Amino acid sequence: MLGIRSAIARRIRGLLSDPASPRIELARDGSGLFAPDSVSWRVHIDVTGMMVGGIAALMLQMLHPKVLAGVWDHSGFREDMNARLRGTARFIAQTTFETRSSAEAQIERVRHIHDKVSGTLPDGTPYSANDPRLLAWVHVAEATSFLAGWIRYGEPGMSLADQDRYFAEIAVIGELLGAAPVPRSRAEAEALIADFLPELKSDERSREVLNLLLHQRAPSLALVPFQALTMNAAIELLPDWARRMHGLPTPTLSKPAIRLGTRGIAETVRWALRD
Repeated sequence: MLGIRSAIARRIRGLLSDPASPRIELARDGSGLFAPDSVSWRVHIDVTGMMVGGIAALMLQMLHPKVLAGVWDHSGFREDMNARLRGTARFIAQTTFETRSSAEAQIERVRHIHDKVSGTLPDGTPYSANDPRLLAWVHVAEATSFLAGWIRYGEPGMSLADQDRYFAEIAVIGELLGAAPVPRSRAEAEALIADFLPELKSDERSREVLNLLLHQRAPSLALVPFQALTMNAAIELLPDWARRMHGLPTPTLSKPAIRLGTRGIAETVRWALRD
């Protein structure tokens, strides 16, 4: 049993991390942006919830034409979508679990990258990755999706007070990145998303990126079923309006199977990584 557990753990770590990158060091002494007993640790340490929520967040983010343009013009997503997802996962892990100095260094690194990301949309409208409002959309899409993934597959009975605490805690990351406005409660997050809705759309570019995301090659044959289930779980996690904009079907008949299968994966992953 121990051998099976170790094998699963190795496979999961290989999926989530680049072997060339240093190991994430947890600041268990409370020297990070968040304490070990914070809601942010509770949410972000859950692999399955974060994977499902992270993919859903990317599907939301690409609906903003200016955010999508930054990825389209300045990213190698066509060559390696998995690398982009791993990079996002690593950034969240470093800013959540490592020391404050490490977290701030990673945030400064991302801000420096954003300095070089600017251009124009096909209609000539300018965009910049350092635009506080665009950063606010990226932040709120991630925060709501990560939390939704945790509630769905980790803590269905999570109190509204703890949900509000989560938004209040991770607001610091959004603010350090330069986002504005940054929601500090679930109600503020929902209101901000509603304010963004007129700016969102699905077009040829977003459809191409979505197709690449949904049909990317799994790292190995053994992970094909896992990846397919994770993608379906992310689609099912999306708000109805986002699925409609993407032209994705609402998985009404398959919803119980998707949730049951993903919950089973979540429990297995927690067992394998519990130390």
